[in-house]
Amino acid sequence: MLNILVLFYSRDGSTENMARQVARGIESVDGVEAVLRTVPDISVVCEQTAAEIPERGAPYATLDDLKRCAGMALGSPAYFGNMAAPLKHFLDGTTELWFSAALSGKPAGVFTSTGSLHGGQESTLLAMMQPLMHHGMLITSIPCNEIALKETESGGTPYGPSHLANNGKTLTEHEKSICLALGKRLATTALKLSQ
Repeated sequence: MLNILVLFYSRDGSTENMARQVARGIESVDGVEAVLRTVPDISVVCEQTAAEIPERGAPYATLDDLKRCAGMALGSPAYFGNMAAPLKHFLDGTTELWFSAALSGKPAGVFTSTGSLHGGQESTLLAMMQPLMHHGMLITSIPCNEIALKETESGGTPYGPSHLANNGKTLTEHEKSICLALGKRLATTALKLSQ
């Protein structure tokens, strides 16, 4: 059984909801399972130590989670057109995986949620791709024949799923479909690469 890591940071739950939809897409493919992981918050004032186990939700990611995965979906809310600092902080600590090429050749995709329509969805997705490309991962996009991508009036881009979370909006049916499409594409790509 191959596993695809769904690694995300979510402050208010929108990105976590997207992660769960991506995981559903992954698990719609036989022989592949989703592993949900998050990262601890960080302090802007001083270094802080988080509890080893979060109070709720997905467990915290470890470097071993990245080594063991056959692929990865990376998700973050958009902050000023970039990924959230806790996720960037975690990725900055993956140098040993870069030295060993542990992620090289594995498929990866990205997803984001923003508080406004022009909140930097595409720039955040592109920013999250950069460390994945430095690790040698193979970036997967949303299939061009995904109907929801053509019909959405909220979130969703060819670069990856996105969600307009303004004022606590829930995921639209199109946004869910695009998340599912990313998960399914990651799973089928990982299966093909493992043969």
